[in-house]
Amino acid sequence: MTTARLVMAVAMLTVVLGCSSGGSSGGEAAASCAGVVTHENRDYLPTQDEDFTVGERLGTARIPGCDDTPNDPDVAIPEVTTNAYLVEGRDPAEAIAVGDSPASARLVEIR
Repeated sequence: MTTARLVMAVAMLTVVLGCSSGGSSGGEAAASCAGVVTHENRDYLPTQDEDFTVGERLGTARIPGCDDTPNDPDVAIPEVTTNAYLVEGRDPAEAIAVGDSPASARLVEIR
């Protein structure tokens, strides 16, 4: 179930980033919480990069609850936890992989 929620969070991030670039009333882009993954007090965002190798398990990552659209309660994403993995050749302060298993892990990076 955690993987499904992670996939939903990534999908929401893609939609929100596509929509939020239009900006708010002040001409600034709206910030989004969709897709954020927290591990060791660092926030990561999903990337489209699929060329990475998953290393050893680092611990647990948290995907905070998110409601970017408070007027649409069906879009809220509940908080979940998942596994955090080392990405070979990358510092965990820059990127980690998250998912229920190494085979299903997705790359997330500091933004």
